[in-house]
Parts: sequence; C-alpha cells; structure tokens
Amino acid sequence: MKWVNHKADFCVVGGGLAGMCAAIAAARHGAKVVLMHDRPVLGGNASSEIRMWICGAHGENNRETGIIEEIELENLYRNPFANYSIWDSILYEKIRFQENITLLLNCSCNDIEMDGNRIKSVKGWQLTTETWHTVEADLFADCSGDSILAPLSGAEYRMGREAAGEFGEDIQPERADNKTMGMSCLIQARETDRPQKFIPPGWANKYLSDDDLPFRDHDVRTSNFWWIELGGDRDSIHDTEEIRDELLKIAFGVWDHIKNHGDHGAENWILDWVGFLPGKRESRRYVGDYIMTQNDVRAEGKFDDIVAYGGWTMDDHHPAGFKYPGPPTIFHPAPSPFGIPYRCLYSRNIENLFFAGRNISVTHAAMSATRVMATCAILGQAVGTAAAIAVRDGLTPRGVYKYRITELQKTLMEDDCYLPWKRRDIPELTRKAELTALEGNPEPLRNGIDRPVGEEDNGWTGSIGSWVQYSFEKPERIRLLRFVFDSDLNRAEKVNGTERKAHNMPCNYPLNHEPRKVPECMTKAFRIEAKDEKGEMKTVLRIDNNYQRLVRLKVDIETTAIRFIPEATWGAEKVHLFSWDVR
Repeated sequence: MKWVNHKADFCVVGGGLAGMCAAIAAARHGAKVVLMHDRPVLGGNASSEIRMWICGAHGENNRETGIIEEIELENLYRNPFANYSIWDSILYEKIRFQENITLLLNCSCNDIEMDGNRIKSVKGWQLTTETWHTVEADLFADCSGDSILAPLSGAEYRMGREAAGEFGEDIQPERADNKTMGMSCLIQARETDRPQKFIPPGWANKYLSDDDLPFRDHDVRTSNFWWIELGGDRDSIHDTEEIRDELLKIAFGVWDHIKNHGDHGAENWILDWVGFLPGKRESRRYVGDYIMTQNDVRAEGKFDDIVAYGGWTMDDHHPAGFKYPGPPTIFHPAPSPFGIPYRCLYSRNIENLFFAGRNISVTHAAMSATRVMATCAILGQAVGTAAAIAVRDGLTPRGVYKYRITELQKTLMEDDCYLPWKRRDIPELTRKAELTALEGNPEPLRNGIDRPVGEEDNGWTGSIGSWVQYSFEKPERIRLLRFVFDSDLNRAEKVNGTERKAHNMPCNYPLNHEPRKVPECMTKAFRIEAKDEKGEMKTVLRIDNNYQRLVRLKVDIETTAIRFIPEATWGAEKVHLFSWDVR
C-alpha cells in the first residue's frame, strides 16, 4: 500500500456544494487547502450520482449569490441542453483548477489524530489508487453531510428530533427521539418521438393504481420524485445500504406504475436514469457555540454575527417517508430571508473544527429550513472565508467570532454574498468621486446593496451605448474595477406550460425542451474609457463575452475620469447594473 502525506492550512472533508464553496473561498483568499471527497464526482446531492436540483430561499430577489451563482451561471453558458456530464465537469474544474487547492477524489475519511481538543490530521483511503492519504492542517471543516469527523474527534453532536419543550418549538414532538428525515433515490425520464415499452425487473414493487401512491405527484412531466424516500425511522447512516435496496424496489415500481398501470401520459417516455446512491436529508448535526432553533427562524434570524441566510420553509418530512400514507411532508411557515449566525458554524468543544451544510448547529426543526443546497453553499463560502482569516491571523474559529466577525461580514459582501439588513462598505475612491451618467440615476451603484430589496431597485438602468462616469479632483491611480451585473435573481423556467423558479438542472427531459441560456438581462459586452492627459476619453479595456454577475478587473490606470459604457446584453433592450466600484 502507498502512503502520501499532505500539509495544508485548511482541510475540507466532503465535496458537496458546501465543501466546494468552503474550499474555493479559502483558496481564493490565500489559504492552502486540501479537499477530501469520497466520490468520483463533486457536488454531493447536486451531482450526477443523486441529481437533486439546487433549492434555496423563496421570494423575489432572494436567490443566493457568490460562488454558487458563479457556478450556476457557468452552467447556463456552457451547458444549454443540461447534460449531467457537463455539469459534473463544471463542478470538477472549479476545484481541480483553482490555485491553492489539492483535490483528493474517491478518498474516504476514516481516521483522525487528535492533539488535545484539536484535530491534528485526518486519514483517508483512496480506493482508485490503493493509497492512504494523511492530511495535517491547522483548521478543518466537516462538510461531509453525515459529519464523519464528529464520532472520530469527539465533537458534540445531535441526531434526531428534540422534544418540543427543550427550546419551546411547537413543531417538534412531545418527546425527543432519534427519528430524522429520510433519504431518496431519484429517477429521471426522457421523452421520445414514439411509444416505448417498459419491462420492470421481477423484484420491483407493484403499484397497480393511483390509490397505491396517495399524495405522491407522479406526473412524469413535472415531478422529480423526491417522495421516493425511506429511512427516517431507522439509522440514516448505518442502515443506508439496506434502505437503498428498498428504495430501488420502489423506484422501479413507480416507473412500472407510470408506464403500465393507468394512463399517465407517458406512452412515449423512457426511464432515462435511476439513482443508486441515496440522497440524504438529515443525520448528525454538530453542536456549536449557538444552536439555532425554529423560533430563531421565525424571528428572521437578525443576529449580529449573521454570515448567511436561508429562506426555505421548515419542510419537515415524515420519518416513515414513502411508508406513511398521508402527505409526505409538512411545510411549516418560515420568513424569507432569515439570517444564520456564524456561531452555528464551528464546534463548541473541538477548537479547530468548522462545519457547513446540513450538519450545522441547529435543531431538527430549524434544519428542515437550512438544509437545502443553495443555503448550504453560502454557509460553505462563509466557513471558507472565515478559515482564510483565521489562517492569516493565527486564530481559531471562535477567535474569528471574537475579533474578526465584522471583517468576515465585509469580505463576504465584497464577494457578492448578500447579508440581509447589512450594507457593503464602499471604497473611499468610489465614495468621494463625482458620479454622473448620460441617463438615469447612477447613485444606487454605490449604496452598498447589490440587489433589489423590497421596493428599492438598488441599480442603474441605461441604454446600450450610454455611460456612467466617475470623475476625480486630481489624477488618481485605479487598480481594480468591481462590477455586479443583473443575472436575474428571479429567473424562471417553463415546465408543462407553467413558470417556476429556474433550477440548475432539470428533473426530466421533454422531447423538444428549450435550450438553457444566459439570462437576457446580463451585460455581455462593455468597454472602459479613461480621460488621458489631453483630456480626451480613450478606450482602455473592452470585455466582449461576459456572462458572470460578479466581475473584478485588475487594471493600472491613472486618470481624472473613468467611464463604463455597455455595448451589448444577452437579449435585453436595457442594461441593468447593481454596482460599480473603482479602487
């Protein structure tokens, strides 16, 4: 057997969206990162192995931005026909080709070395190379979903439902138990141009009428079959293989029902894919310096140390899942957005351990709203950014809370992570300059809010060929331009003739589905002009194919005036810009 040792500033265990965003954020802010992931592809529940779409906060203009929006916009640009192999490749390249990250795929973390109440190193077995990898680091983040570092390190954790009386949560049971939400094996279908037969395996379950699937929407055109769910009334970690076997019987049985037992409009549809790796909703949850509760969610989570937000309802699935004959979930109301505090993202008793994803320090009730993947992604970005600050200043995760929480919040907002009820700091050069425009009011470009909130647009709208200009009293050296363009945070897709919030990938493939594309409102081309020593405006930079919301451009310009001039969008008549900073 081969042994390989790695030394890093920050080790992330788990390469779902939370772990990916944690690793990328830390690496981009200068930390040396190792990401250890036990699967061949990245993305966790969003990957081709599970295929759950990325969900997040409800409501207008509440879509999560930052790294997760960067990834989704890349997918819209590169993957118009929603091919899962291309999606996997986009997730792969974001990690594999990011400076400062060492990626260990197919590597399962299974051992740990402690130094008092600190993790010294973790060890993983890489199946494909028959190699043991040991990673020694100053800081660790458990983004594995099942919280593998908790039992290995002795970190405090919870599993199951709290009693209603412990935190005064009225949606919890009267008595605490070990029940969780279950796991699902999803299915996907594809429409063809002719009738197709389906012969089920002999071991598939039989559902002869719709009465056998009460409250389970199985319209092949719209359902993503999330309700093929089991395991919440069992051990959602150690019983996974047995639960998977039962889920497959249900999955093939459901498709047999759709094709062969009643008219479901599926004559031309084929079963295109079945997930053999269950997607999990809940298992171990760490205990941090703060445990967020149902009551915090309902009170909007207006914490001083807010570093992320949720906005999914408290979507509490019945532990029996498919075996429960009633509605498979209850959507308990929750505001959108609600804040999530930094103190929920690091261990109470292990000094150098962060966590992000569905395993953060929340009660079962609160977790039912914080567990969805877009929320997990921005939690990961918060953890990775905090880790980079901690590495730079020699701090523990708790030390970041005590001494650097304001810096963490400012950095997240600078990286286009929206924090409700807060404003981003505006650079001094931007703030003191004279700001003018050929048309419209440009002042919102430097108000510190980079999206519409309520009735306030917080942006500038102008015609193609129009301009916005910063002017200075004396020549100023400009090193960086920062833009936040409109990526349509409310973008929708048509499914069976009905519009709904657009997801990163589809749940099925109709015959003539429209290709996906970059939002029409996105600014595609623009140029930057600067006033030269003769007082004339000259083009100093041109961008011809932009499809990202957050754009930073390094420049070296000395001038008394600088202009942004949009030249094209991806289809919209007008240009919409939320922020333009010069520094």
